[in-house]
Amino acid sequence: MTRFFMVVVCAILLAAPGARAQQAAEAWVQIEAQPSLAEARDRARDYAGQLEDVNGFSLGAGWYAIALGPYAEAEANRVLRQLRAQGVIPRDSYIARSSDYELQFWPVGANALDQTEAPTDPSGATAAQPPAEAAEAQLPDPEPLDETPAEARASERLLTREDRAELQEALKWAGFYGGRIDAAFGRGTRGAMSRWQNAYGYEATGILTTRQRAELLAQYNAVLEGLGLELVQDEGAGIEIELPTGIIAFEKYEPPFAHYTATGDIDARVLLISQTGTSDTLAGLYDIMQTLEIVPETGPRTLESDAFTLIGEDAYKISHTQAWLKDGQIKGFTLVWPAGDEERRTRLLGRMQESFSRLDGVLDPAAGEGAAQSLDLVSGLEIRKPRLNRSGFFVDDSGAVVTTADVAEGCRRITIDEDHEAEVATRDEGLGIAVLRPLERLAPMAVAAFQQAVPRLKSEIAVAGYSYGGVLGAPTLTFGKLEDLHGLNGEDKVNRLSVDALDGDAGGPVVDAGGAVLGMLLPNGDGDRKLPDGVSFAADGAALKTLLEQAGIAPAATSDTDQMPPEALTSSAARMTVLVSCWD
Repeated sequence: MTRFFMVVVCAILLAAPGARAQQAAEAWVQIEAQPSLAEARDRARDYAGQLEDVNGFSLGAGWYAIALGPYAEAEANRVLRQLRAQGVIPRDSYIARSSDYELQFWPVGANALDQTEAPTDPSGATAAQPPAEAAEAQLPDPEPLDETPAEARASERLLTREDRAELQEALKWAGFYGGRIDAAFGRGTRGAMSRWQNAYGYEATGILTTRQRAELLAQYNAVLEGLGLELVQDEGAGIEIELPTGIIAFEKYEPPFAHYTATGDIDARVLLISQTGTSDTLAGLYDIMQTLEIVPETGPRTLESDAFTLIGEDAYKISHTQAWLKDGQIKGFTLVWPAGDEERRTRLLGRMQESFSRLDGVLDPAAGEGAAQSLDLVSGLEIRKPRLNRSGFFVDDSGAVVTTADVAEGCRRITIDEDHEAEVATRDEGLGIAVLRPLERLAPMAVAAFQQAVPRLKSEIAVAGYSYGGVLGAPTLTFGKLEDLHGLNGEDKVNRLSVDALDGDAGGPVVDAGGAVLGMLLPNGDGDRKLPDGVSFAADGAALKTLLEQAGIAPAATSDTDQMPPEALTSSAARMTVLVSCWD
């Protein structure tokens, strides 16, 4: 008896009383069947002298089975392969289910299937009281438990091209085949079949029998067990596709998506995409999808005139989206799956891709219109948001930007106006200023010109900024006064302002009545200190110019003190002001 088998047996013997009766769906290793109870009982006794966990059951119609078990599915397969390879059990032994069996006759008095009476043989005697000799039942010979090579080749000829390709895929997955998936059973495939047969205790004929093919595919598909794969026809979306209905369920329609969300422990999600449109609509959908929280920013992606593929990957999830434009209809799907479960994800994705087909119609644009709406949602999906938004302003013709230092701290990515990535060129932590350089050359509509003349106290000033973090899509101008050229403690690089600025305005330019830049608005408060309403501070222009020069930037300057009308001032300040965002 092998050490492996003893471990299995000990694990079963140590199980709590009644456990087997509660696990009626467990697997058995059926090793033999006999046409009479007397013969079956003798064979069971012989096996029990060599092996543990020998059981005997009636099969009905006068036949009796000898089986080992019960085991969990995976354990049963391991025991089957191990004992068959060692020659301890017949080569045609196979996996059976509790539902295959009727009353138990061995061991005497055992009740593994929660039976209510002992079986009888054709003579009417019970297993506990053996008959003198059981009459042979006049039954046809049982069907063979496996196929000869000739029979296996004959059954193989009935396979479709898809069936043959799937067997090659399974052999490749199992590590026995390294060739192309061409559905042709040539020398390479036959060699792979032989190696698989040898590894699992079969005669290495190079021709898989029906049962062996089933066993190989069962191994291949075991990773999908529990997903509840089912071909779903979503009439609303006009899509047919195989979905893991064991772990997701339909939730709602939010055009252009049909939402299928997780129902269990696996944090999975499927979107079905369905809408009318053109190539421009498809491109717009491609851009919108990339703003969604469910689509990580990194990963391969391609856009063509009639299709796109969008893959996003991060440490927590992988999102795969495909959509196709045909006959004025855009249809596709998104699969979101936890990271680290790649084998199951790729297998499921393949099944979804292969099964995807179009039905008539597209999702009604009015479907789900009663659902809650939000600026942070797109069709029921949360958009990706930055950790922090600040304002900033252009200081040279290549697109360099001055902003607050805090917006550049600990960011995985910094953007200017959300679309242009930037890096930190230099910073002054003491004053809280950072200078950013875009990763691509930009063409600003306007560049800051720093005021050379000393401004008068109580003079009119204005702050341009994205007061609400970009929600309005354009900067606003807030008017106020210059109260002091120093900070509260006499700092000479800070100006005190009287202006009702908001957090989003920090980093924006402080301009005089003629549009010349006097400084940069600093965040309102630091740590435990909170300034009174209407009080703000700005880093003055001289400090900004010094930092810019250290970064190799020559800022523009002006001594013009002429005033602009409020409308012109608003336009001038807005054209140099940008939204700066920090992304995790």
